[in-house]
Amino acid sequence: MTGRLGREFSFTDKHFSRIRKFVTAHTGIVLTDAKKDMVYGRLSKRIRNQFDGSFDAFCNAVDEGDKAEQEYLVNAITTNLTAFFRENHHFEYLRDKLIPELLRQKQQSRKIRIWSAGCSTGEEPYSLAMTLREAIPGIDNWDVKILATDLDANVVQHGQDGVYTRERISGLDESRQRRWFQLGKGENEGLVKVKPELQQLIHFKRLNLLHDWPMKGPFDVIFCRNVVIYFDKQTQSELFERYANILTPGGHLFIGHSESLYKVSERFAALGHTVYRQLPK
Repeated sequence: MTGRLGREFSFTDKHFSRIRKFVTAHTGIVLTDAKKDMVYGRLSKRIRNQFDGSFDAFCNAVDEGDKAEQEYLVNAITTNLTAFFRENHHFEYLRDKLIPELLRQKQQSRKIRIWSAGCSTGEEPYSLAMTLREAIPGIDNWDVKILATDLDANVVQHGQDGVYTRERISGLDESRQRRWFQLGKGENEGLVKVKPELQQLIHFKRLNLLHDWPMKGPFDVIFCRNVVIYFDKQTQSELFERYANILTPGGHLFIGHSESLYKVSERFAALGHTVYRQLPK
């Protein structure tokens, strides 16, 4: 028997409130009332298979500290929409402006650090790695590392594996496809794997941005795109303050096209097209 709005299981405002409270406390993501149907849709299979259709039982498990269910909830709610070279103007800016600047500044240390914060399934850090390898002659004589982090353990593993459907790279020109991806054969037909030259530049790690950060930096560049749109203004402000503090002096921050630092942070100067330079305190 289906419930209200044709739902298979009873999912009340109280259930939604409990889930929303946990998600906000543990991820900073604020679920509006408009997300109630989305939450039901993403959890209903779990409720059917693991909790005999009871949202009460699921909420109790989450509230009582069941780590498996807490992780499932976080992974289910986190949205992972990404693509190789998404918002390509950012990678062009990195190639044309920032990399030449970094190569001049870092002649002594020959060390470059970039952080992809909210890396999802890995397309962003791999796009960064392609840009770096294509733009830096003799890059293997430099100490170049990309840290790629995400809250969702499943997508971090996906990025670590570096395996995608052929369709995922269809937007790349053929020379890039040939240079940076291996085509699957036999039972792997239709799949591609990122070549080791890219993987060796990247360290994937699960990280909750709102918790303590184990890395000390400093980073020359941070990409945090289409992540803070899920946070309230206070959380955004605190996060951007932490980004400013972990960047090198004058380091660069890239955010998503629908995001803004206006009335959120005064630690950055806008350079246009959602590219920012860190300002001294």
